Formats: sequence, C-alpha cells, structure tokens
Amino acid sequence: MKTLRPVIGLVLVAGALWVIVGEQMSGVSADAVVNAPVVTVRSSTAGKLSMPKRPLGADVAKGERLATVDDSLPDRTRLDDLRMEVANAQATVDRIESDLDAKRAQRKSYGERTKIYREHRIAEIETKLKFARARLDRLQPKAQGSETSATKVAQTAPPATTDTAPLMQAREDVALLEISLDAAKSGVFLGDGYNDAPSSEQRGADLDGAIASLEANLTEAQTRLKTLEDRRAQEQTRVTTMSSSHVTSPANGIYWETLQADGVTVQRGDPIMELVDCDVPLVTASVSEGVYNSLKVGDSATFKLASRDRIYDATVARLAGSGAADVYQHLAIAPNKEHLERYDVTLLVPELKSDPDLDCPVGRTGRVFFERRPLDFLR
Repeated sequence: MKTLRPVIGLVLVAGALWVIVGEQMSGVSADAVVNAPVVTVRSSTAGKLSMPKRPLGADVAKGERLATVDDSLPDRTRLDDLRMEVANAQATVDRIESDLDAKRAQRKSYGERTKIYREHRIAEIETKLKFARARLDRLQPKAQGSETSATKVAQTAPPATTDTAPLMQAREDVALLEISLDAAKSGVFLGDGYNDAPSSEQRGADLDGAIASLEANLTEAQTRLKTLEDRRAQEQTRVTTMSSSHVTSPANGIYWETLQADGVTVQRGDPIMELVDCDVPLVTASVSEGVYNSLKVGDSATFKLASRDRIYDATVARLAGSGAADVYQHLAIAPNKEHLERYDVTLLVPELKSDPDLDCPVGRTGRVFFERRPLDFLR
C-alpha cells in the first residue's frame, strides 16, 4: 500500500501537468471580438433630407424606411415633352377615328341606296318583261295563221315577212329582258352607256378602300400612342422618384452612425448614415505567429464569449496577417494597437445569429480556440 501512494501521487501530478500544459499550449487567440460589416446608406437623389430621430444602436429591419429626400425642383423637361407628344398622338387617333366614323356612315348610306336601286331596278325589268311577254303572246297566234296560209301559196309567190318581223322583235325583247333580269338578281346591271353597277355601289367600293386605309392608320396611331404613354409613365415614375425618394435599410442590423443632419440638402450619392449588418456575424481575433502559420482558410475552430459558457462552432474565413488595419475599414469594431502587432484572423460564426439569447452581439469579446483541449469534454 505504501508503494502505491507514490505511484498514485505521480500519476495525479502528471495528469495535472498534462491538463495545465495542454490548456495553455493549445492554439488560442489572444483576444477576439464579435464584428460585422458596416453598410453606408446613401441618397438616391438630390434634395432636402428628412430623417426621423433614432437612437444609436436601435434595431433596423431590412426594407424599413430610414429617411426621405424631397426635391422641389426635379428636372421635368423630358416629362413635359412626352406629355406634349402623347397629346399630339391622341389628337391624331381622335381625328382618324372621326374620319373613320364618317366614312363608315357614308358607306352604310350608299349600301342602303344600292339596295333600294337593286330592288327597283329588278322591279322595272320584271315589269318590262311582263309586258314584253304579253306582246309576244298576242303576236304568236297571228304568226301561226300566217305561216299556215303561206304553205298553200305557190312556191313562186313571195314569202310573207310582214307578220313574222314583229314576232321576232318581240321574242328578242323577251330574251334580252330575261337576261337582264337574271343579271340584276346576281347584282350585275346590264345596259348601254353605263357600267354594270350603280354609282352608289361604285362609291361604296371606293369607301371600302378608304375605310381599310383609315383602319390601318388607326392601328399605327394607337400603337404609337401606347408607346408614348408607356414612356411617359416611366418618366413620371422617374420624376416622382427624383422628387421624393425613400431611403430604406438594405439589411437587418443596428443604427450605427449619423453622417447627415436632419433638414440638410444632400446630393445624389451622398452618405446619410451607417448601419451594422447583423446578418453576417464575424469574429475577428489576433493570434501568435506560430498559431497563425498553422492555420488555413476553412479550418474549424470554436468561439466562446467571455460572459457565456456556450461554445460556438467557427470556420476560418480570412488570414490577414500582421498590421491588417485596412481590412477593418468597413467593419464595425476597429482593432487596437496590440491586436495589430499580432496576426489577424477572421472567422465565420453562423450560430451567433441563430442564438435567441443574443441580439446582434457586435463588440462583445471572447476567445477563439483552434485545437482541442484536455478539458473540452467538461465544457
């Protein structure tokens, strides 16, 4: 038993030394701070800035209105020109529509006149045909009697032609009138010295051509009008945007710094304020040269806040080396002098954003560990 006590003591001392040395010599950062990109919000137009009072550090949601820029004298020259062009195009459309309505009314009137002419012309031919047939019926019995007597006359006697001539004329009149009636019912009017269609129908055909031409012109004018109205609407939107522009937050974050005072006149592109983008939680740390040279982008690490027991998984995102002051120009927390004398490492810690107990913990400090330590199982 006495021999076991020294052995047990040596084991305990060796274990204690292993834990102490392992904890102290594992890769660890000298300091680490939760950081985030700083977003500069700029004016999209020139004008007077109206910015409600907002305390520094206030939460800002993406798309939230931060300020308004009003321009009382936007450039409206192009808008006025487009309005004049739209008015001229509308006048052209109205004129063509008026001419088209007038032509269509005339076409309808001539169509009605043509219909009346056709009905009366057919009635006229039918009347003439009726009387021509009656004359033919009266002449035919007389002609038959004359023809029978002629057969009894000697062959040397002269032929009887006095009675057959009126009959032939009557037959010709009936035949011609029947032809004229059939043509009239088909829409063709036969006669000597005039065309096969009445003047009203000819005028209607001319109007059909004029109406077709006006309809084509109307389509072209309406297309041009629509194009100009679309351009005017776009220009109106631009002028409205230029005259009153809403400045909105580009990210979820916190109000970090005021760069312009309420009521001042700003120009397009002037910075108005700065926000911290809490959607991209980073941890910036400084390490010794030995630890730095053992790291590469993509390596796993762990991060622990100074006031919390929880350990967050991290990934090495950037190795900036010593004197890395320039990489902090667009970050919320700048490095101190001691930090710049060591080697800079930037890590991504997504769990900081998803932790419900943390609300954009920019500026809070902790430590980063790059190797496993003997007491990790207790943590």
